[in-house]
Amino acid sequence: MKFWMHILMAAGIWSAASLHAADVSLIEIDGAIGPATANYISRAIGVAEQRDNACLIIRLDTPGGLVSSTEDIVKNFYSSRVPIVVYVAPSGAAATSAGTFITMAADVAAMAPHTRIGAAHPVSMGLGGSGEGTNDIMRAKAENDVAKFVQTIAEKRGRNAGWAELAVRESVSISSEEALAKHVIDLVATNVPDLLQQMDGREVAGKKLATIGARVAEIPMSASEQLFQLLWRPEVLMILMLVAIYGIIAELNTPGAILPGVVGAIALVLMLYMSAILPVNYAGFALIGLAVALFIIDIFAPTHGVLTGGGILAFFLGLLMLFNNAEPAFKLSLPYIIFATLLTAGFFIFVVGAGLRAQSLPVQVGRETMLGKVVPALGAIDANGGRVFIEGELWSAVSETPVAKDQPVEVVAVTGLTLTVKPTTK
Repeated sequence: MKFWMHILMAAGIWSAASLHAADVSLIEIDGAIGPATANYISRAIGVAEQRDNACLIIRLDTPGGLVSSTEDIVKNFYSSRVPIVVYVAPSGAAATSAGTFITMAADVAAMAPHTRIGAAHPVSMGLGGSGEGTNDIMRAKAENDVAKFVQTIAEKRGRNAGWAELAVRESVSISSEEALAKHVIDLVATNVPDLLQQMDGREVAGKKLATIGARVAEIPMSASEQLFQLLWRPEVLMILMLVAIYGIIAELNTPGAILPGVVGAIALVLMLYMSAILPVNYAGFALIGLAVALFIIDIFAPTHGVLTGGGILAFFLGLLMLFNNAEPAFKLSLPYIIFATLLTAGFFIFVVGAGLRAQSLPVQVGRETMLGKVVPALGAIDANGGRVFIEGELWSAVSETPVAKDQPVEVVAVTGLTLTVKPTTK
């Protein structure tokens, strides 16, 4: 076999690079780290293992994400049979917060020029919706736990554990050039070909990487992963919350409609499920609940809109607080908050208010509308009977007080097809 390989190499058909290289898989993470990201990375590792790749490159640009998802990703890195290479790129990209943990947990950590890493304080990282950062004890616990987590990562990979702890405790951030000098990462590469060139021959888990001339095959996100990555956002949770509020209130306002209640209930369940994962502040939920209560009470109470004004303020502050402990990747933008506040205020003021007020109006159709009507008697009316003409129809009528022909009578009751009337001077 070696004889034929040398013949082919001499003929220029087989190059030294093709003899040396193995295929490499590549995935791209651009955005917040969440459950969909963790699932994508786990699946990509499995694909790279099946392909028997030389390594899996994760091109990373993230503002951070959830601690729970980050822990899952690190565990997958540790158990992978394929070397994991995290490459923070392109220039201008960042691996902050959760991205710091992911980069340092890789077998090979690389960054493009003019990128940055760090700022991994736990108060800014989502810790599973527990309302973190609400007191000093919880803050200290989270900080100590996350600091130890990043230290163990750095020690396992032989990187700068002291700087890693500072990134957590003091939120320090450094450039790619500084990270290389401080031994936080292994390489600074301008692009993927340069990365492959520099990695070639590097020893990982007792084996040397063979990446010169390797064919890079991208593993794209599946449709379901793209969908969950899109949906797992604070804006979606806010929309689900609004749908739950509108649907349930609409069902209570119009009993028997069914559809609004079903949609609202489904939205409520999904919202509660997402709130257990996303870094929400439950004080924000409490304020939003108070706002809804104020809206409803003001519809019935003669407060002339005072409670509605308070409800609008409480709803706005609740949305502001809902993700106030989260990092920028999981914060609601102000335009979303303003739009949702105005929409909800309009819903309760005009839609729900009009519906509830309509229920208190007198009946406008049916026999009950004849009560109180005044019409002339067509003939004499007494306890034995008589007749009146009302609503375009002839009706039988009885009266305890005898009534003369053409005398005005008032309808006081409807019994079957007979009206009970009494004489009146109206």
